[in-house]
Amino acid sequence: MEPTQSAGLFESMSAGALGLFAAVSVASPFVGLWLYQDYVGAFLGEVREESAGGAAGFWSVFIRKLGASLRRFMGANYETNMRRRLTKGGDPQGYKPEDILALQVVLAVAGLVFGLLISSALGVSVAWGLLVVAMGAGYPLIWVADQVKKRHHLITRALPYSLDLLTLSVEAGLDFTGALNKVVEKGKAGPLRDEFSMLLKQLKMGKTREEALKAMIVRVDLPALTSFVTALIQADKMGTSLGKVLRIQSTQLRIERTQRAEKLAGEAPVKMLFPLIACIFPTVFMVLFGPIVFALMYGGVGS
Repeated sequence: MEPTQSAGLFESMSAGALGLFAAVSVASPFVGLWLYQDYVGAFLGEVREESAGGAAGFWSVFIRKLGASLRRFMGANYETNMRRRLTKGGDPQGYKPEDILALQVVLAVAGLVFGLLISSALGVSVAWGLLVVAMGAGYPLIWVADQVKKRHHLITRALPYSLDLLTLSVEAGLDFTGALNKVVEKGKAGPLRDEFSMLLKQLKMGKTREEALKAMIVRVDLPALTSFVTALIQADKMGTSLGKVLRIQSTQLRIERTQRAEKLAGEAPVKMLFPLIACIFPTVFMVLFGPIVFALMYGGVGS
């Protein structure tokens, strides 16, 4: 190729590149504005509308968006099991199964970064960093299990009082729906009253008593409540007096609560044994024998 042709080709390419650069420079603000309005603006609008607001609102919207994008990768078994766990936990913070998956991904990535930094700083194996990743990915599952445990504990503690109130209302002449309404009005605030309120709404919407009670068993999945509800269903089928069944169940729950308190009281000395040996005994030995050891080491016994 001749020098004049090469120079012309170079000049034409330079002119094209300059023209493309100028077009991109002119169009980039409009593209950026379009992206801001469609994505960033919509995201910030949702953050402002979020009841939490601020950093908490940003985190909530971010997890919800990420969960919606990760939903396609979520298995059917994972979704079913996680939905059941969240239902038993009372749907904490309105999380859905895909939100828990998003939390696992975010904490796993954060654990990876933190683990790599720690591994490089301390000069240890990268396997320890992978351990931090596993801990980050598993923490949301532990959190959900803890929410279920707390809710079950609150329901177990509130059940005897609510059952006594339900028994008194039925024995006073109210039907089951009226007695349940009285428990919702006069009962203590908590997850059990919320479940009874949901049960009452389902009965008013036309569900049979058996269907509504079985739905509550599935939602809560607590042995004590399941036993009580199963007895109500059997009494309804066999035509047994509801007040008598409630009185028996109330007495049984009171006995179980006493036995549970006695069991915890019996376990207390065993649980106190390790802190006693690991923390208190060494301190006592240091106070008692520390001066003697010091005197023997520095030869101050005979002085």
